[in-house]
This record gives sequence, C-alpha cells and structure tokens, in this order.
Amino acid sequence: MIVVDQEWLAERRRRGIDSADEVWDGVLHVPPEPTVVHQRFEGRLERVLAPLVERRGFEIFRQVSIVDPRDHDRNYRIPDIIVVDPARLLRRGTEGPAELAIEVLSPEDKSRDKLPFYAARGTKEVWLVDPETREVEVYVLRGATFYIAVANRAGVTHAPALDLELSVVAGPKLRVAWIDGAAEI
Repeated sequence: MIVVDQEWLAERRRRGIDSADEVWDGVLHVPPEPTVVHQRFEGRLERVLAPLVERRGFEIFRQVSIVDPRDHDRNYRIPDIIVVDPARLLRRGTEGPAELAIEVLSPEDKSRDKLPFYAARGTKEVWLVDPETREVEVYVLRGATFYIAVANRAGVTHAPALDLELSVVAGPKLRVAWIDGAAEI
C-alpha cells in the first residue's frame, strides 16, 4: 500500500467518509464524494430495483465491496449498488460473482477502470449511469470479457441480469421496465 498519512485516514474514519475508499492492487483510491444529485439518483434506483431483486432471491446493497479472494484487504472495489446471491456474501462484501454492479458516474471517477476487476471476479453485468443525463451503459460478461449491450432503434437497452429494459425519457429520466411494470427515475 502506498504511504498514507495515518492521521488523515483516522480523520476520514472518524467522520465516516471512508466507506467508499477502495484499494486497487495495494494502492488506496479515494473517490470523489458523491453529489446530492448522485445520492438522490442512487437511492431512487435502489428503491426501484429492490423488489425486482428480491423476487429473484438476490439481495441489493449500496457501498458493499467486491473483493479479490487472494487478498481481501489489498484489492477490492466498491460499486455504488450491487446485486448478489446472499449465499455469496462475506462479512464485508463478496468475492463474486455478483449478478450486477452499478456505478453512478461522478466527474473524474474511475468507474470504467474497474471493469477488468469486475470481469475477473465474474460480475455478470455492470451499469455505468450518468445521474445528470440518465444515460446508461450496460456491460454484459461473456467468458472473461465485458461487451456493451447495444440499444435498439427505439433507444431501449436490454439489461439481462434482471431482465430489464432501460431507456432515457423526457426529463431526463431513466425508464426501467420489466415484464409487469415500469418506473421512471
């Protein structure tokens, strides 16, 4: 791990702002603090997805780690939202595979840089969502590689992990549709 001021780390822990800190191959990464827009969107998305996730026997969490099974403390990432089989949960997260990891984008964040790690842990699907524009990129794991799901002519992207249809509608809002319902966030 890189040399870090221990007083600074202690202050982050004391204030409770270290929960999203990550360690990438032994290097501490401190992501930008989420904006109110980011947090509002993340919370609303979780509330929409929760009943759909539970119907499939999975659990949904915010700020829970996906860890490297070889070194939990020196290599982990923390998606904004994670959907996981409860049988795969550890004390602080999962070694994988997760059903779905969602990264709500922030300026200058490293969400795209996390894709290889998520693929190596067997994460089946990753969404990168812009909380301002509601644009969403859906990455689906095939073998050891993520492939982007392409929207159809109507601008609808199929997200297979939960069998959802995602699109941006006026507002802008993210429309999440499933077999017997829909919601706009």
